[in-house]
Amino acid sequence: MTKIDAAWLEEFDEALLGLFAVDHSDAGMDEYLLNCYADLEPREAAMAFGNDYDLARTPLLWPMPGLAMHS
Repeated sequence: MTKIDAAWLEEFDEALLGLFAVDHSDAGMDEYLLNCYADLEPREAAMAFGNDYDLARTPLLWPMPGLAMHS
């Protein structure tokens, strides 16, 4: 099993937090599962993981259809 690069993991967690409001540990990812996505760029990996596991996107960045955002 390959050791996960710390810089990649930090960027991956930042992307997960921004898109889905969880980091890899909140999502229950272990080293095996991280390795499944480690060949992708961190943001692309976060999107792929979110899509694969049907994570709900944060409403701040991805408003639900039909909801208006008020400033």
